[in-house]
Amino acid sequence: MFPGGQPNMQQLLQQAQKMQQDLAKAQEELARTLVDGTAGGGLVKATVTGAGELQNLVIDPKAVDPEDTETLADLIVAAVRDANDTAQKMQQQKLGPLAEGLGGGGIPGLPF
Repeated sequence: MFPGGQPNMQQLLQQAQKMQQDLAKAQEELARTLVDGTAGGGLVKATVTGAGELQNLVIDPKAVDPEDTETLADLIVAAVRDANDTAQKMQQQKLGPLAEGLGGGGIPGLPF
């Protein structure tokens, strides 16, 4: 319950607005933060933003075998997944508490 009975609508609106601003700021920070993922013992390195957007891909020449492009493709997919897994964990840490403050069930468009 609310102290004193009725909630102050102005206070509720201010709190909601602050939470929205905090959420937008956290999303902007995630979009600027870079996260790395690797595969094949570091032969392939993918860099994504905290929002999951692929920014860079580095492939060690040792990983390139013209006779076996399937393995290289698998390494690339694994590196991107590794980076995205880290980005999702970072999203949950930064945005999870804010989503709970907005009423919980997660934020539309985010994987949690």
